[in-house]
Amino acid sequence: MNDPPRHQPSRPLPPYAYVPGRNPHPTRARDGHSHGAPTITPPHLPAERWAKNDEYLWGVDLYNAGYFWEAHEAWEGPWRAAEGRDARQRRFLQGLIQCAAACLKAAAGDSQACRRLAARAVERLEQARVDGGGRVMGLDLDRFVAEFRNFAASDPLVIAHRPVLRLGSPLSA
Repeated sequence: MNDPPRHQPSRPLPPYAYVPGRNPHPTRARDGHSHGAPTITPPHLPAERWAKNDEYLWGVDLYNAGYFWEAHEAWEGPWRAAEGRDARQRRFLQGLIQCAAACLKAAAGDSQACRRLAARAVERLEQARVDGGGRVMGLDLDRFVAEFRNFAASDPLVIAHRPVLRLGSPLSA
């Protein structure tokens, strides 16, 4: 299957994907790829305006490229911004954050932690689907949840088999 398109192609990917114990912590280590970078606190954008949500799209690019810790960090801003405004969007973003964390555990060689996090992620994403339909912020939740569940149930240490995030067109969102 073809790689999905980048949504933030002008933003260069970090020089390495952080995996604990393998390379410097991105923000805490002086030689970390994001040491000293400012924390971005984006404004809240409603879920239907996902195609304009730069941090959400940046997280999608990072996740799809295998930067799981970095994707988690990118999605935390929109997740915090949705607090008190949109419970479904917040639940959806928390589910994606947990998917990224599950993949990070798989990349680190911890299949049990991957499966635990994947189960929590799937639960949150399924609840977001029940709350309002199968497509949230451009993502077909029915498809992604099924693919992610299969990934975690198989051998999640084969991280290359994780599902990618394929967003529909903004008009179909």
